[in-house]
Amino acid sequence: MKVILLKDIPKLGKKHEVKEVADGHVRNLLLPKGLVKEATPEALEWLDLQKSMQEAKDEDALKQAQELASKLDDLEVVISVKVGDEGQLFESVSPQKIAEHLKGMGIEVKKSQIQIPSPIKEAGEFEVSVKLDHNLEAQLHILVQEQKDL
Repeated sequence: MKVILLKDIPKLGKKHEVKEVADGHVRNLLLPKGLVKEATPEALEWLDLQKSMQEAKDEDALKQAQELASKLDDLEVVISVKVGDEGQLFESVSPQKIAEHLKGMGIEVKKSQIQIPSPIKEAGEFEVSVKLDHNLEAQLHILVQEQKDL
């Protein structure tokens, strides 16, 4: 029986693929669990519509990721932290702190997307890469400086 997969099914196929599957397997397992839909002409039209809608979503997501990458590329982020008498930082600069500063600048980036080998523990300038969706990457300039008391 020809069916349309509604979800990824291990050893069978990916979502929205049309597959030939044994009738018993479809009737007894796949249909009752809502994993497939019979490949009727109406269902195939529905599938074409679903695929075109998914392509439109993917294109939109790619555009948004490209816009974010162009915003982030060569952006300088200044982070002020308390510094001790001997020049040591009282707190390290982690991906979480960088993400919070970017959010304050109106740029939404997840901390998991910010790639630094280890937290920054000294003042200075640092290059940080941000891995975005669709295999895009941007470089940030992080400037860690001493916090000035008011």
